[in-house]
Amino acid sequence: QVQLEESGGGLVQPGGSLRLSCVASGFSFSTYLMTWVRQAPGKGPEWVSSIDFSGSNFIYTDAVKGRFTISRDNAKKTLYLHMSGLKPEDTAMYYCARGGWGTAPSRVNWGQGTQVTVSP
Repeated sequence: QVQLEESGGGLVQPGGSLRLSCVASGFSFSTYLMTWVRQAPGKGPEWVSSIDFSGSNFIYTDAVKGRFTISRDNAKKTLYLHMSGLKPEDTAMYYCARGGWGTAPSRVNWGQGTQVTVSP
């Protein structure tokens, strides 16, 4: 059974930082591309970033370039998203997803999400 469990979200002031983690189980983590997706209240899903199998290659949506860093630890079966310079418009539920490259995979491949709220 594929499971993705996100953690690390919370309330942070503008300009602050957070690190999201996603622990994977039930599949061969190191053989999958991995992706972060976010969804703000009242809006559709937005692809944020993807990383390749080894963690050597990654891409970001323009809105987060230079502020967010995706990484992975295949030995720990864990995906990370380090977010800095956070803005109110980054407020969203953040989901870890199996697969995808530059686009959000189908929702069946997502975890349950972790809420990030950026507010003074």
